[in-house]
Amino acid sequence: MNPNGHPAAHTGARPTRLLRQVPGEAASGAFPAPAGTRPDELTLWWLGQAGFALRHRDVLVLIDPYLSDTLADKYRGRLFPHIRMHPAPVAPDTIRGVTAVLCTHGHTDHMDPGTIRALRPHNDCRYVVPRAESARALERGVPAGRLTGTTAGEHIELDGIAVEPVPAAHEQLQQDERGDHRFLGYVLTIGGIRVYHSGDCVPYDGQAELLRDRDIDLALLPVNGRDTYRTQNGVPGNFTVAEAAGLCERAGIPNLLCHHFGLFDFNTVDPDRARDQLRDRPSALSWTVPSVGSAYALTTRDATVRDATAKEVR
Repeated sequence: MNPNGHPAAHTGARPTRLLRQVPGEAASGAFPAPAGTRPDELTLWWLGQAGFALRHRDVLVLIDPYLSDTLADKYRGRLFPHIRMHPAPVAPDTIRGVTAVLCTHGHTDHMDPGTIRALRPHNDCRYVVPRAESARALERGVPAGRLTGTTAGEHIELDGIAVEPVPAAHEQLQQDERGDHRFLGYVLTIGGIRVYHSGDCVPYDGQAELLRDRDIDLALLPVNGRDTYRTQNGVPGNFTVAEAAGLCERAGIPNLLCHHFGLFDFNTVDPDRARDQLRDRPSALSWTVPSVGSAYALTTRDATVRDATAKEVR
């Protein structure tokens, strides 16, 4: 346990890694390793909403990329028109060299046909989706020969990436008639670094215990919260800021990067308010409320010039 009574992160010989922002490196179609990063580091870019690009050496992974205006076209003139508050940080048809695309579930801002179809001509990548949503993935343009369906408890190896699917509750844990989970999170191991993307998720019983044994370096968690109005109008919710931080503390995850805010005006939180809430927490959790398109790198503690006692990453 650490002095604040929270589980200590990374027992055994695993190094403690810290997240740092890489100055001046915005997203681009090739997602090259930024100047100033080392080969053993993992670089990631927030693409908006729940979308990320992760680069380690020659491996490039996209998670839940929503880089089109598919939802604005779908919901024009309706209660929630899904108009972007910021442009996509990179045009999907300029992206090259993708190893794998992971979709956590079938909602369009996580399994986007506009992005999938723009990637296809230039990338011969694998697509990992919940097996319960395989038919939807095919409808949205995923090539049948490149599709890998999965569910919680399985293990996938893909060209230098290990993927462990875990359950996600959006706002409920849901399984199809075969017992396959409709909503997933993924624990990725790339170059010995472990990243947890929860997908759209709220807390559920046993979640922290499930994650604690996996020695996760960084959690990518949605923080747009939930309320009855959104849920009753077809917009299920996610962690609050406090719930996301609390999960990391209980699961011994040392770094939190918040997401799923700032894209749609009906489904966001004030990032300054989120920062205030995180600054007020007594734990040693290192946290980031990121900027869209900016690059961040996971580095070992002794390799960073950042004050090791600092909690906020800018």
